[in-house]
Amino acid sequence: MKKRSMLTILLAVCLYGSNVFAQTKVIAHRGYWDCEGSAQNSITALNKAHEVGAYGSEFDVSITADGIPVVNHDDSIQGFCIETSLYEQLKDLKLKNGERLPTLEEYLIQGKKNQGTQLILEIKPHRRVVNEDKAVAAILYLVQKYQMEDQVEYISFSMNICKELIRRAPAVQVSYLRGEVSPADLKILGFSGLDYHYKVFDKHPEWIQEAKNEGLTINVWTVDDPAVMESMVAKGVDFITTDKPKELKAVIAKF
Repeated sequence: MKKRSMLTILLAVCLYGSNVFAQTKVIAHRGYWDCEGSAQNSITALNKAHEVGAYGSEFDVSITADGIPVVNHDDSIQGFCIETSLYEQLKDLKLKNGERLPTLEEYLIQGKKNQGTQLILEIKPHRRVVNEDKAVAAILYLVQKYQMEDQVEYISFSMNICKELIRRAPAVQVSYLRGEVSPADLKILGFSGLDYHYKVFDKHPEWIQEAKNEGLTINVWTVDDPAVMESMVAKGVDFITTDKPKELKAVIAKF
């Protein structure tokens, strides 16, 4: 173990206690896509996240004009705006690894087979609030249909989406992504956690302890630098989202 790592461990133990590192877990950002045969938000990436033992596989969902939730990071794909396009227009579009654009239903069916891997479902902001509400309703319906309430956790940059999730399903795990709301305020709003970019905690280092005091989970995105990984683990965050899940697992193993 490097000397710097040992010093980091000793400092963290003094600040946060001896079990500070026990809960830090790996979430694969858009699945484990940075490997042969995979692609962001593909079924392959979902499976590969499971194969490498990630706690969770993160992915992005938007709803089509005719109400079909599909898995894609951007709000458009190959020139088609998802929110204003019919699923028939999108269903044969291919990802970079040759897979078809997956529907959320297909993703859930495969994800249910990957027992032990949580599905970290990001609902993307939509151009119209009414479509955000439709997306929440359609997504919750599918999760309930496949009896996956305990395997799916939700994140979003949209406060409206998060509030709608909490209103419709108060027991679900919902974390906010944007980064401008304090842990204490998130707790009042009914959130279970916060999922902020690591630079937010540079600006508000006190929010880590505040979140712990409020009983909120702490996730940090998107961390690919080993030095930042090490720093976040030392600060006692619960989860780290990364494009490099194998490298992150190796960093965590040093602690």
